[in-house]
Amino acid sequence: MYDVVLLTLGSERDAPGGGCGSGGACCGGASEATGEGPEERCETPRVPVLACADALTARGARVTTVTARSDAEIDEVLAGLDGPPRADGLTWPDPDGKTRLVVATASDGQLRAVLRRLVRRYAPPPSRRPADLAENRTLPDLPPVGVLPLDPARAGAARDLAAQLGLPRDPAAVAAAVLGGTARRLDLLRNDGGSVTLDGALLGAADDATGRPLAWRARVEVDGTVLSDGTEPITACAIGNAGGYARLGEVALLSDPDPTDGRVVVGVAVPVVARSALGRKRVRLEVRRARGRAVAVVPRDGKVPYLDDGVEGELSRKRSWWTEPGAWAVWTG
Repeated sequence: MYDVVLLTLGSERDAPGGGCGSGGACCGGASEATGEGPEERCETPRVPVLACADALTARGARVTTVTARSDAEIDEVLAGLDGPPRADGLTWPDPDGKTRLVVATASDGQLRAVLRRLVRRYAPPPSRRPADLAENRTLPDLPPVGVLPLDPARAGAARDLAAQLGLPRDPAAVAAAVLGGTARRLDLLRNDGGSVTLDGALLGAADDATGRPLAWRARVEVDGTVLSDGTEPITACAIGNAGGYARLGEVALLSDPDPTDGRVVVGVAVPVVARSALGRKRVRLEVRRARGRAVAVVPRDGKVPYLDDGVEGELSRKRSWWTEPGAWAVWTG
């Protein structure tokens, strides 16, 4: 028999099942220093949560439902996934544990908030790196999580991460996957701002009046390959693990993003002036693409707005993202 914790996220300012605000557990904080974004409202419907709990119970699981309104409350839930004490004193997940976690998500930012706390719990400091940690990783295999999407509309055009991964959305199907499915391991992007990325990040902004992208400058480098040296205007930069930011309108920014290939994919759109046969000037977008283990972005023009797993932020200094191959996992049918 499994113990299953069904976790929803809220904020201290909202009633149970309500939204999530700046600094609350939903988005994990509101400062650029922590890599998180400003207030985001995300109402949490109770019906799917209760339906999933009933389906889990019917399959013989012992179910606990928790609404976490802070990082500390998320951490309290995650402690149930800890393994036995190690000789080196590190906190490590239990690969054979009988406790399983389901995260009810109203947005990809909520799922990221939980994974961010998992990383902070189990990633050892560099000075205490254990010998049994894979050479291409900075953290152990994180425990698989069940994902219960709470917004049916995002299975369509909006394409949340659960839809991209083909995860079940029906509460009963989610329960079946958590108790009788398989764990699918996925790559995770960590960054030097202390956060993580599950889907991807899109750097850049549009003019509020016209909707046209605003030009900005930055040095963008992928494993030594320079996509922009910081002297030319950039329209957009996509950093992808999965495919949520693969396109900007009609422009394909990323080529075949795959959250299981151990690589980060990057696309930089640069406006280029060209002349027609009649000598007329026109501007087209040149997209430069690369994939590798890590990407570094160094802004040259002050703050650059971005979306990271749907959470807004501003980049004002160098930020690096790197891949942790197969570091996290989801339960799938």
